[in-house]
Amino acid sequence: MNDRNQKTVRGILLAAGQARRFGGGKLLHCIDGIPIAVKAARAMLAAGLSVTAVVRVPQGPLNEWFAAEGVQVSFCPKADEGMGYSLAHGVAQCGQAQGWVVCLADMPYIHWQTIVKVREAVELGALIAAPVFEGKRAHPVGFGGSLYDELIALKGDEGARSVIQRYRDKAQWIQTQDAGVMADIDVPADLQNPGLKVKE
Repeated sequence: MNDRNQKTVRGILLAAGQARRFGGGKLLHCIDGIPIAVKAARAMLAAGLSVTAVVRVPQGPLNEWFAAEGVQVSFCPKADEGMGYSLAHGVAQCGQAQGWVVCLADMPYIHWQTIVKVREAVELGALIAAPVFEGKRAHPVGFGGSLYDELIALKGDEGARSVIQRYRDKAQWIQTQDAGVMADIDVPADLQNPGLKVKE
């Protein structure tokens, strides 16, 4: 592992869900002509992150889209067993780093400036950083590099919830008016959202 990588905050895009409630194919569904997952990836790239997308199949059109955007693609063989495995896989693929900003591929409305704030908080030493919208913790979530061992040990379907709860008192909560931090796409009806605008 080179020293430069250890001093860098990396981006992890979790794109390995099965989209059962949506009926499948969710991340390839387009908003303004752009696949949902690609919009999420572009926001991360605009925020200055190098991005690794964790996917559930080794080959496919989504992987090709990511590669065309300059996103590294990593197949997680245990993705079907829960988000915890996908997150652990993504962190392991990125390796030891200053930290990681974790985004969800079905949240295409988060503004890139919000992701910058999370990234900068981790760069300045935050153990955990996340936006708060109207009193609720939201996405994305940043993790400091010292949490590497705990993150790569995650399993099941709760993602990093246990880690966040464990260090809640040490977290940096970033107040935001970016409603996109709460807007995920679970079912087709969610696509009727005309687009969320950043208010700050």
